[in-house]
Amino acid sequence: QLQLVESGGGLVQPGGSLRLSCVASGKSLKHYVIGWFRQAPGREDTEGVSCISASGVDTTYEESVNGRFTISKTNDMKTVYLQMNNLKPGDTALYYCAATDQYFCSHNARDYRFWGQGTQVTVSS
Repeated sequence: QLQLVESGGGLVQPGGSLRLSCVASGKSLKHYVIGWFRQAPGREDTEGVSCISASGVDTTYEESVNGRFTISKTNDMKTVYLQMNNLKPGDTALYYCAATDQYFCSHNARDYRFWGQGTQVTVSS
């Protein structure tokens, strides 16, 4: 069982930045594809935001965040970051990291087995 913990959320003004972190309790993430998802207020569905391959080499982004968000894995493969710049009110959501042992990146929540509890990001002036 892989337990994921997110941190780094908060309240930020439009145009500001936040860095979200995702760690697995006592385990390495080197064998897992990691995705970041978000659930906006009032919505039941989750949106795939970004994904990074097990090796950390390949990354994907949802169109609305491309160029503003950057996903990365630390060299020790224990932490995955989501650097979020130029934040907009539309980025307000509960952000989750998720892990899968599949071989490819996916923005489909159904492809992921393990989920964290989420961290809230609020973008407001």
